Amino acid sequence: MADSVAASNPLAPPWLHVPVDANALAAGLWSRTADRAGGELVVGGVTATALAARFGTPLYVVDEEDARARAVEVREAFDRAFAEIGTAAKVYYAGKAFLSVEVARWMSEAGLNIDVCSGGELAVALAAGVDPERVGFHGNNKSLAEIDQAVAAGIGAIIIDSVQEIGRVAAAAERHGVRQSIRLRVNSGVHAHTHAFLATAHEDQKFGIALEHAAEAVALIRSHASLAFRGLHCHIGSQIFGADGFAESAARLLTLHKELLAGGDVPELNLGGGFGIAYTSADDPAPIGELARRIAETVAAGCEELDIPTPVVAFEPGRSIIGTAGLTLYTVGTTKDVPVAFQDDGETAVRRYVSVDGGMSDNARPALYGADYSARIANRVSPTAPALVRVAGKHCESGDIVVDAEYLPADVEPGDLLAVPATGAYCWALSSNYNHIGRPAVVAVRDGEARVIVRGETIDDLLARDAGYTAPASTLSASKERSQA
Repeated sequence: MADSVAASNPLAPPWLHVPVDANALAAGLWSRTADRAGGELVVGGVTATALAARFGTPLYVVDEEDARARAVEVREAFDRAFAEIGTAAKVYYAGKAFLSVEVARWMSEAGLNIDVCSGGELAVALAAGVDPERVGFHGNNKSLAEIDQAVAAGIGAIIIDSVQEIGRVAAAAERHGVRQSIRLRVNSGVHAHTHAFLATAHEDQKFGIALEHAAEAVALIRSHASLAFRGLHCHIGSQIFGADGFAESAARLLTLHKELLAGGDVPELNLGGGFGIAYTSADDPAPIGELARRIAETVAAGCEELDIPTPVVAFEPGRSIIGTAGLTLYTVGTTKDVPVAFQDDGETAVRRYVSVDGGMSDNARPALYGADYSARIANRVSPTAPALVRVAGKHCESGDIVVDAEYLPADVEPGDLLAVPATGAYCWALSSNYNHIGRPAVVAVRDGEARVIVRGETIDDLLARDAGYTAPASTLSASKERSQA
C-alpha cells in the first residue's frame, strides 16, 4: 500500500479526504461480512470475481446474514427502549426500500411487520406468507381496487391519507363484513433537514392531513361502524441521523393524541421511519439503540406531562435495515482523464472518469437527489497512490453518475470490478429500463453460497413486452420447450 497520503485534488468536495489506503473498506459503509481475502472483496463468504463470473454485472448483492441481523437488532432496540417506559413497540419493515418474497420472509422471521404502499407490494408480502394482520398499507392515492384487495386480505391497518379515503375504506369494509383498523396520517409540521423531495412532513406536500384538521377527520372515521381508529401516523422525512426531529414530532402528536382520547380509545402512535445510514465516510448516523432510547424518553416525558396513558408506539424503518446489507458490483469499461479549471486564472486539475456497465437505471438516487456514494476496486488491491475519480454510468445522460467523487487507486482500469456499498435500499426499488437496459439480478449471499432472489432481465424480456414485436419461430419453440421442461 502507499506509504503516505497523496495530495488532495482541488476538485474534490470538502468532506472527501484522501485515504491512507484506497483499498480499505471504510467502517460503517459495508455489510458486516464484507472483507478482503487475497486482495479480493468477499461478501457472505463469496468473492466478487466469483459473483461476477456466475451472474454477470451489474449485480445487486445482498448480505443475507447482515440483513437478518439488522432486522432483529432494530426490533430488539425498540422493544427494549419502550419496555423500559412501560409500553410496547411495533416495528414495520418499510417495503418500499426493497421488497421481494425472500426479503419479506426474512423480515417476518425476524419478528417485524411489513409496510406496503401498493397492491403489488401487498401481493409480494402475501406471497411470502406474511400474516396480513401484520401488514400496514400506505399511499396518498390508493385505488378502489387496492383498498378492496387490502380489506379482503384482512390487512392489519390501512393508513388513511385523505378525507375522501375514509368513505372508500368504510364502504369496502362494509362490503366484506369486517371492521377495518385505521391509522390517520397527519403532518406534524416537523421535517428532517434533508433533500426537499424527501422531507415528507411539512404542510406543502402530497401526504397526510394538516394537524389542525385531524380531529375532524378522526370524528368522521369514528362515525363509521365499519372502521376502528387505531391512532395517528406521521413521517418526518428520510436519511435522518438524530432523534431531535422525532422528539419534536412526537410532542406535537401527543397533544392531539390527548384531545382525541376524549372521543374514544387511541391505542397507538406511529412515528414513521427515515433512520439514516452512512453512504460515505463523512456520514455519522446515531446508532439505532440510541435513537430508540431517546425517542422513548421523549414519549414517556410527554405522556407524563399530559397525564395520559403511554400508547403502543410504532416505527417503519427500511433503509436502516436493508441499505448497508446491499452492494452493487460493476465492471469498468473505459477511463478518461478530464482537465477541469478550478481557478479564475485557468489553473486546472484532472478528474478521472471511470465508466461502468450500469448507471442511473440501477441507481437513480444520485440523479434524483444528488446522493453521494463510495466505491472500491473489488477484484484486487493496488499499491498505487489514490486518484480522484467520478464513477459514471453508461446511459445517454450527462447526469448519469453513480459516484460523484471518490479516491481510488490511480491504476483503476478497464476490466476491474467496482463495488459500491450501501445500495440495498432504493436502488433496485427505483430501477428502470432506461435506454432499454434490463434491470440487474439480485443475489443473496450467505455462508459461502449465492442464490438469485430476483431474476435479472434480458433483452428477450424487454422485447416480450413490446406488442409490436414478433419473436422468431426458433425463439418461440425454444421458449415453449423451456416452459414444458
